[in-house]
Amino acid sequence: MLRASRNSLIHVYCPDQYEKKVSDILKARNINFVINEFDLKSGLPAIVCHYRSYAMDEDKKAFLIDATERGAWVEPLVSYLDKQLGFTEIDLVDSSYFLHQKAFSILSNWRPKAIKRFFDIVLSVLGLIILSPLLLITGLLIKLDSKGPIFYRQARVGLFNKEFDVVKFRSMTTDAEANGAQWACKNDVRVTRVGKFIRKTRIDELPQLINVVKGEMSLIGPRPEREVFIEDLEKSIPYYRFRHAVKPGITGLAQVKYPYGASIEDAQWKHRYDLHYIKHQTALMDFKIVVLTIYTVLFAKGQ
Repeated sequence: MLRASRNSLIHVYCPDQYEKKVSDILKARNINFVINEFDLKSGLPAIVCHYRSYAMDEDKKAFLIDATERGAWVEPLVSYLDKQLGFTEIDLVDSSYFLHQKAFSILSNWRPKAIKRFFDIVLSVLGLIILSPLLLITGLLIKLDSKGPIFYRQARVGLFNKEFDVVKFRSMTTDAEANGAQWACKNDVRVTRVGKFIRKTRIDELPQLINVVKGEMSLIGPRPEREVFIEDLEKSIPYYRFRHAVKPGITGLAQVKYPYGASIEDAQWKHRYDLHYIKHQTALMDFKIVVLTIYTVLFAKGQ
């Protein structure tokens, strides 16, 4: 595999009507590029990326095929950026991204899913046993701090768009949504005193280990969201429901790579990381996410 740095010059080819869109995205990501340069006087470029090549005319398609035959590194632009940026550039994603990428075959491969499920069960049961003193103390503090139940149950969307009740420690007042569903936000006045601490340390998420044991969640995956918010988000975020191709997780790449946020823009950034995880998930990636999650808990880097 060609190893290219983010400063490597790449030659990008796309239909003329997409030149500005592609150029703006690459400039925003500080990628060194030239676009639609077919008269190559300095010889064949080392790295050739294409966007919507299926919509290019036959001569331009022939140019890309010739570059491949002559040994250039040729691949879809969004796949190249995946490796360079560590997230999926969702503004460049279209149906071909899902239909032509062999990496998504992991979703139909039973072996990695079975292995992941085995570790989910073992680690969740061990976690519930080892953390039982912390869970009991947290429950007691919640009860002493404010009126209401210790646990909070809420319908979330899981694998294949199937809803389930997620279990969390209650971190807000019981009338938090008296006026209907609303995004949580930084310094949310609805959060209790104990709630502020358990949200920062992610302790409020620990009861979801029960959801993992039941098979409704995984330890690692996209964060489960509510249907009322998903219906709104999918209007502005392309292929948002593809996150439901895997089980939602207690933690995930988006949670450890992107700071807490509750806006449409924040959801877009999280989706970039979620798509990247679904396509590139490996045992090593899961291990790194676990390490980063532990760091977040120990140093209270959560919301």
